[in-house]
Amino acid sequence: MTESAKKLATVDDLLALSAADRFEILAGEIIEKSAPSPEHGLAQRTLGRFIGGPFHDDHGRGGPGGWWILTEVQVELAPHEVVCPDLVGWRRERLPKPWGQRPVRVVPDWICEILSPSNERRDRGHKADVYAQSGVPHYWMIPPSERLVEAFALRDGEWVRSGAWGDDAKVRIPPFETIELDTARLFPPL
Repeated sequence: MTESAKKLATVDDLLALSAADRFEILAGEIIEKSAPSPEHGLAQRTLGRFIGGPFHDDHGRGGPGGWWILTEVQVELAPHEVVCPDLVGWRRERLPKPWGQRPVRVVPDWICEILSPSNERRDRGHKADVYAQSGVPHYWMIPPSERLVEAFALRDGEWVRSGAWGDDAKVRIPPFETIELDTARLFPPL
């Protein structure tokens, strides 16, 4: 007797869930995202404000503009890969109107994951691979417990580390290098 092949989940399976916004599909498996810690929430909200302010809010008034910077938006990268990054950004010329789409089916220009013990392995492993295979040009990872910002750029289908900065840096990190980011503000006071 042979065992039947396991059915790989798709976006239709995800959207059938009552709380679908707290789930992702990774390698065809529906995965529930854990609730964020206060440190995770602080890094996500603060980075969203510092990047989103000049690049998204008020259509770029007071900054370069030209981006949509959103949190916890489901993005379908492949039939069995629907991710929900902590922060995600698209250049507006590539995604003129994200509104009313669930999931968004345009590959992002930037993704940032805030790492926690429950998701770090997936974010550094499977999801990083999926982001590279899908052609996401910029990927940041922020482990609040390490008070670190890591940035990667896609080169020839592989992640190349642009740098890593502790909580004492004022840096300009692609694709948002036109502004200076004070990394200390992403983390709780010491």
